[in-house]
Amino acid sequence: MKMVPTDIPEVVIIEPTVFSDDRGWFMESFNEKGFMEGLKGLNLPAPEAFVQDNHSCSKKGVLRGLHYQASPFEQGKLVRVVQGTAFDVAVDIRPDSATYLKWVGVELSSSNHRMLWIPTGFAHGFVSLEDDTHFLYKTTDYFNKDSERSLAWNDEMLNIQWPQCEEYIISVKDREAPSVIDALLKTY
Repeated sequence: MKMVPTDIPEVVIIEPTVFSDDRGWFMESFNEKGFMEGLKGLNLPAPEAFVQDNHSCSKKGVLRGLHYQASPFEQGKLVRVVQGTAFDVAVDIRPDSATYLKWVGVELSSSNHRMLWIPTGFAHGFVSLEDDTHFLYKTTDYFNKDSERSLAWNDEMLNIQWPQCEEYIISVKDREAPSVIDALLKTY
């Protein structure tokens, strides 16, 4: 497994070793010891244990996010796509961070096998680039409805460069998400 820091060093691309032959391929999708050692090798803290797995399926153009949970129910997320392709985004919402309100985006697909580690203190979202895109999330805390928060996916302050789609399909909740200023003033 190769751990690749992004422009926000705490957000890490994980490239697993994939063994292929004429039968297909095999990869270790998660190894706690390797994951922890990889983070330690990048001088990053070990996260809490993963306690919940989530799975979503999206049509092409579905945009989900930007979601996060408020303290004390913040979630670190290890995400990957097992079918299809998505453009995944993490936004730093830690007020004291040198990369506060910066974002990184990574293409995750069933063919590149990449995963993305998003620690606590980040908002997360993605857009599906193919029909029937299956997205898996491992989280470090349970979903807590009262702590659920979101940011406007298209907030000019963030200026996220989402891939062009003929049409974005966005839930009412995500269309009505507050601006960065409104959300962060209410949260912090």
